[in-house]
Amino acid sequence: MNAEQLALPGVRKLTPYQPGKPIAELERELGLSDIVKLASNENPLGPGIEALKAMLRILEHAHLYPDGAGFELKAALAAKLGVAPAQITLGNGSNDVLELAARAFLSPDNAAVFSQHAFAVYPIVTQAVGARSCVAPARDYGHDLDAMAALVGADTRLVFIANPNNPTGTYLRRDALRGFLERLPGHVLAVVDEAYFEYVDAPDYPDALQWLGDFPNLIVTRTFSKAYGLAGLRVGYAVSSAEIADLLNRVRQPFNVNFLGLAAATAALSDDEHLRRTMELNRAGLGQLAGAFAGRGLPYIPSVGNFITVDVGRPAAPVYEALLREGVIVRPVANYGLPGHLRVTVGTAEQNEIFLAALNRVLGS
Repeated sequence: MNAEQLALPGVRKLTPYQPGKPIAELERELGLSDIVKLASNENPLGPGIEALKAMLRILEHAHLYPDGAGFELKAALAAKLGVAPAQITLGNGSNDVLELAARAFLSPDNAAVFSQHAFAVYPIVTQAVGARSCVAPARDYGHDLDAMAALVGADTRLVFIANPNNPTGTYLRRDALRGFLERLPGHVLAVVDEAYFEYVDAPDYPDALQWLGDFPNLIVTRTFSKAYGLAGLRVGYAVSSAEIADLLNRVRQPFNVNFLGLAAATAALSDDEHLRRTMELNRAGLGQLAGAFAGRGLPYIPSVGNFITVDVGRPAAPVYEALLREGVIVRPVANYGLPGHLRVTVGTAEQNEIFLAALNRVLGS
């Protein structure tokens, strides 16, 4: 049997998503300890105390299946966001709901539109279902909405928009994004990926959830993996019209969000103090890293997320490898069309300094 020949054509051509290198893997490879990982946009503060307490309270019940409908988490989200529970689709991280959108609305006869330098999951889920990918050239490392609109055709079913964008940290302003949504024909669904929503501190940044009543073809996705510090539990969600949510839930696995994740995410929503500390740490860290890059004369892309992407002035892969030997894990982004850049997650002040000292040694101080 040739399994390769049995697979769907889109699957045969896929390159698997490459996550940031785990700490344990680097420990095994190089025998290092005290490793600093700034590769996967995780919250360096970890989960908040309310999420931790919620998990501890239910550990003894881990032999039971989770609530497949996620009633309590949906109710908490609905109350916080001002939507109906029927508008929410829960996912195993927001990656899961992005895939659900592709499975529900794309086929080999359809196309999806997204931007150059945008999140790698968009082409993966599109190709996996055999649909066609239409990639618009970026403008200033971000989305060129005019170029994206020009690619929308009769066979287009999804447009993926990352706001803010990963890995560049750019964002679309309120008027620009709303104008784009107004131009989309009714047969096209707009998936606005707001995985880094909580981090943005810009007065002209839009909250796309406020537009759900105006655009029945809008899907907004968010996650608990970033600002809420629950990346290891994999909890994300989509908010849309109830009609779209019903279709997404038809292809969703019944227990796609685990027992601990449901409890931790529900508790995290009310932990305003943890979110405040997270935002303060991130704001200071972005300034710390950007100032150091500017001091070295390294161009960087201004970011509103919890990461910053820097041009190291040479092929980035050897710099990345050298940083690994220094015990620092960051993210090379050549697969995003940025071979001279590294994406660096904002860590604690101490972690940022360790990275910057290692970068100085690697580049030559």
